[in-house]
Amino acid sequence: MKAILFPGQGAQFRGMGKDLFSHYRALTEQASDILGYSIEKLCVDDAEGKLRMTQYTQPALYVVNAMGFYRRRDEGLDPPAYLAGHSLGEYNALLAAEAFDFETGLRLVKRRGELMGAARNGGMAAVIGIDELRLAELLRDNRLDAIDMANFNTLGQIVIAGPQQEIQRAEQILTAHKIRCAVLNVSGAFHSRCMKDAQLAFGDFVSGHAFGSLRIPVIANVSARPYEDGAVADTLARQIASSVRWCDSIRYLMGAGCKEFVEIGGTVLTRMVDEIRRTATPLKVHEEQAAAAAVTPAAAAPAAPAAPAKLTPHTLGSALFRQRYGIRHSYVSGAMYRGIAAPALVVRMGKAGMLGYFGTGGLSLAEIEKGILYIQGELRQGEAYGLNLLANYAYPELEREVVELYLRHRVRFVEAAAFMTITPALAIFRLQGLQRDADGKIGNGRRIMAKVSRPEVAEAFMSPAPDHIVRQLLADGRITAQEAELGRLVPISEDVCVEADSGGHTDGGIPTVLFPAMLKLREVLQAKHGYAEPICMGLAGGIGTPEAAAAAFMMGADFILTGSINQCTVEAGTSDDVKALLQDINVQDTEYAPAGDMFETGARVQVLKKGVFFPTRANKLFSLYSHYNTLDEIPEKTRKQIETKYFKKTFAQVWDETRSYYESKGLRHEVVKAEANPKHKMALVFRWYFGYSSRLALSGEQEERVNYQVHTGPALGAFNQWVKGTALESWAHRHADEIGHRLLADTAEYLNRSIARWTEAA
Repeated sequence: MKAILFPGQGAQFRGMGKDLFSHYRALTEQASDILGYSIEKLCVDDAEGKLRMTQYTQPALYVVNAMGFYRRRDEGLDPPAYLAGHSLGEYNALLAAEAFDFETGLRLVKRRGELMGAARNGGMAAVIGIDELRLAELLRDNRLDAIDMANFNTLGQIVIAGPQQEIQRAEQILTAHKIRCAVLNVSGAFHSRCMKDAQLAFGDFVSGHAFGSLRIPVIANVSARPYEDGAVADTLARQIASSVRWCDSIRYLMGAGCKEFVEIGGTVLTRMVDEIRRTATPLKVHEEQAAAAAVTPAAAAPAAPAAPAKLTPHTLGSALFRQRYGIRHSYVSGAMYRGIAAPALVVRMGKAGMLGYFGTGGLSLAEIEKGILYIQGELRQGEAYGLNLLANYAYPELEREVVELYLRHRVRFVEAAAFMTITPALAIFRLQGLQRDADGKIGNGRRIMAKVSRPEVAEAFMSPAPDHIVRQLLADGRITAQEAELGRLVPISEDVCVEADSGGHTDGGIPTVLFPAMLKLREVLQAKHGYAEPICMGLAGGIGTPEAAAAAFMMGADFILTGSINQCTVEAGTSDDVKALLQDINVQDTEYAPAGDMFETGARVQVLKKGVFFPTRANKLFSLYSHYNTLDEIPEKTRKQIETKYFKKTFAQVWDETRSYYESKGLRHEVVKAEANPKHKMALVFRWYFGYSSRLALSGEQEERVNYQVHTGPALGAFNQWVKGTALESWAHRHADEIGHRLLADTAEYLNRSIARWTEAA
């Protein structure tokens, strides 16, 4: 059995293709027209020395490789059983397999070369005579965490990539250990995390192209397994920032029964293959799969050995969830209060085929309405968007006013947060307008995504609206008899997001404990109520890395929801000073503090600890509230400390301001209650600090930075470590949609690697 191999960047030389251009004159002219320069002069003469530049190298190699293949084919070369290419060479393998035509491939390669050629300040080095485990240990021990293993060429030849300074340091360290390390003459850290921006940009470009079914199996660099039909675009995009698993690719072909390897246009890969065959064992390929490939004529397109279907960013999670919301990815950005999850963030997510929720908590009705109008003005093509709805047990009339605003503006998607029970406002949003369509499905076009962290709350949302609320709404004329009847057949929420330990309000749940219990509860309730449609269940809290997202999907999450990592983006509606603080935190830099909106109950929020005093001061206030019954009982020394350092105002001044606020909002009864109950007055005075500290953070008053209240969780710290050394290290380069795309792409890649490892070990 035979495999044809195509070399990649590094195999170019002046004069290459000299004997091919005249033979394939039509292709030569077509290539020159597409590229805008003479491909023949570039390859043969290279008078300006451009052939070594990535944006020129890659198209040149693609053209010469293609012509070399066509000549071998025209000379009667037998069709191979498999095709493979090293990095850029993979495009020629796909061309030979008829995934695309010559022109399409060249346009793809041209764009790829431009994007990779634009990378700067990166470097690569070839490391000889050391295995992967030992090299990884040396890099780790010397804190060379920004370096990735880019090419696994043979068992003893690995190319590393990363920032130039780190590559130079690695060369010194490896040389000191008597390990051969040669720095390569390249401008970028190809096939490493440094290429994520290029990967994302190329992903957008390649997604606009159609690809045919492969007539011959092609081994993918990123997986060392055959391409799956339908995954060409995603795999090519991933290849840019993923390792080239060349050694394992050849081992796979050896295991599939390949005895002959034919390299087009050079000998670089042939030498690698010879070394791999001497030093490495074949990878396991099921015997009947290899036999089937051996006896099937290549012209009849032999079936590739069966391998686990490759996951892509588009296939993670639930197709039903994506269909319900009209989105391309099972990825949601959650609401962050006071407009931190800003309209601009929601719009960016919607245009990227994902779902974002506007953080309306703490905003006035006028501010919410302004945000709705902006979002609706920007998303005119049916893109998905949603708004947050916070529980308001103290002032239920305000909660109902928000719902009525949503209904007036035909808001379809709501994220319900901080609810402990179902309220009339929630029921109105869910029940009004319910009807059966022609297929018998019940709905009104609106959906409530419930964020829950306790089983009893989850049960309430996964159950129909409570009878007593339905009867009251019916009696009040808020719903019709038909709506009431249909409401008994559907849950309040068909989409539930389980929230583990997170930024802001949190019960500190452990996802691996909480989520399986919620899945079991869903199973029980669906069976009990016999719902026509299944409930989709997602996971939030602690998701800031591919490993965390992979764990969520492996546990069965239909979607994932991120929060803290989006607060440190260009679109987030908080101050630049807060973003600068957040981009540098690690996983240990958060703390629990009392929640200002539920201060008296002892509810907690998770907040930023590094660089601020807020959590210490907030916990001090709650301790004082717990030990004393009136403000007057607080010791004078403590009182002065709070007034001068925390509040910058006296208790009396704070109370005057608080009283004026409640009276202006038509909440005079709160003032009356406080003046009659000193304990309640103390709570309101202390709660003032929580609003004050939030305003300081949102406005970025740096002279009062120690008092910033910033809701965030350790997921952001983990995210910061993941993107360290890449363009995303700075918040100024972070965009919520790009984070989502990158997280999903790397999650799919991580899961595919894991599945391949498990399969090999089986």
